[in-house]
Amino acid sequence: MRLSRRITIMLAGAVLATGIAGSGVPAGARDPAPGVADLTRDLDQILADSRLDPARAGVAVRAAATGEDLYSLDADKLFTPASNTKLLTSAAALDTLGTDFRFTTDVLAASTVGRTVVGDLTLRGTGDPTMLAADYDALAAKVAAAGVKVVTGRLIADDTWFDDVRLGTDWAWDDEPYYYAGQISALTAAPDTDYDAGSVIVSVAPGDGPGKAATVSTTPATGYVKIVNRAVTGDETDVLVERQHGTDTVVVSGTVSEPYDEWVAVWDPALYAASLFREGLTRHGVKVLGPTVRGTAPAKAATVASRRSMTLGDLLVPFLKLSNNMHAEILTKTMGRKVSGAGTWAAGLAVTTAFAQANGVKTLRLRDGSGLSRVDALTPAGITALLAAVRGKPWFPTWYAALPIAGQAERMVGGTLRSRMGGTAAAGNVHAKTGSLTGVTALSGYVTSADGEPLVFSVISNGYLSGPPRDLEDRIAVRLAQFSRKAAVDEAAAARSVTPRSSPQETAPSSSRRSAGDLECSWLKPARC
Repeated sequence: MRLSRRITIMLAGAVLATGIAGSGVPAGARDPAPGVADLTRDLDQILADSRLDPARAGVAVRAAATGEDLYSLDADKLFTPASNTKLLTSAAALDTLGTDFRFTTDVLAASTVGRTVVGDLTLRGTGDPTMLAADYDALAAKVAAAGVKVVTGRLIADDTWFDDVRLGTDWAWDDEPYYYAGQISALTAAPDTDYDAGSVIVSVAPGDGPGKAATVSTTPATGYVKIVNRAVTGDETDVLVERQHGTDTVVVSGTVSEPYDEWVAVWDPALYAASLFREGLTRHGVKVLGPTVRGTAPAKAATVASRRSMTLGDLLVPFLKLSNNMHAEILTKTMGRKVSGAGTWAAGLAVTTAFAQANGVKTLRLRDGSGLSRVDALTPAGITALLAAVRGKPWFPTWYAALPIAGQAERMVGGTLRSRMGGTAAAGNVHAKTGSLTGVTALSGYVTSADGEPLVFSVISNGYLSGPPRDLEDRIAVRLAQFSRKAAVDEAAAARSVTPRSSPQETAPSSSRRSAGDLECSWLKPARC
């Protein structure tokens, strides 16, 4: 396919250089766009890498303002996009919910007499992934400040804003204990300001001496997760942290010589969140006489306390910079809830699909919002069409700024591109979404050329047997940042001014060819997607 594209370009150049019979157009008047032929040759060279021989690669590059296709390789073919799916999810969420959208978490009571809640106290969530243990403590403090001292009934955890399907279709079963595949619930909690909803951090440290038991703790400190500590202090750190399926029991084994952290998904996020809230109530002097159970708030319950999240515009930063899977899925169900009243994957994906199709994505298949499913399918051409189309949206500046930025070391600026393309023309220039699964890597987004022309691009590789060929994505992005129509025009004009036009070979536009050394990637730094 790459060879056939090069032949097509050569033939097109030959036809245009000799003129079109009967058209009355002089030879050379319809030469290929300046610089594009050089770009094509250079990208072909990059993509001729032997690591792609057994694999599939799809590439699309276009001028963002005009839609001109600058390069295409299997651009209309479907690929597993991994986290490039989040481009569609985040854009659809902004368009559907708005940049000022906020999640709410409420505490409700059906009947209050003096300082006593007669009956149940309900903690109701709508999906806020930014709730920390400190936020549940603050919510408990508001309940106490409202004068409540005793709850005669139960503490109800109400997560019915979403359905009860908590794991995505096609997700790998062995990913289930880990934070990046956490369960989706309308009532949840995160351990820190990365906001990995529905997870805790299990920290393992050396004990009192060699062979002695390791020290294990959690963030947040909670009794909800049961720790079985079989780890010992040793000369090396080789720790296994496993949550047992269907439980919130975490078994820690192996040896530890230095502190080690593992992010672990809890089994039931709603009950976990309710446990944090209940601990807060106890600290603030509110006694709940009944147990904690799952349920639904009474229809006429009154609000005792409430918390609103940061705006969606602000949430986009940890979501896209760090490629947070749980944010994508929560937003998917939230869109479904708003548009059709159903907080389900099916309803939310219908919203994203309709938005994508209305913005140039002709062919797609979505099974989740994050790209964790290997059945998701997008085309590079579809992604670039959407990237170009949304530039006119009122929320675009917020979205563009939230994408990872190449070579920017600050974690919440560079995100998953912070260690890539540093010191190149792409650094501080490329705003793009990464994607990574075993055998899948992708990079799609925006780059400004050397002439100041905005470009959109998508590079997706599937099925490689080597390590992820992310260096090829980076080389393409850097080459696009170096792309210049003006330089090619100036060079061609200079060549024509000193070269007789009688020779067909010499009258063809001179190229802005770069040496092979310019395409090397020795500037790349180690990075994780």
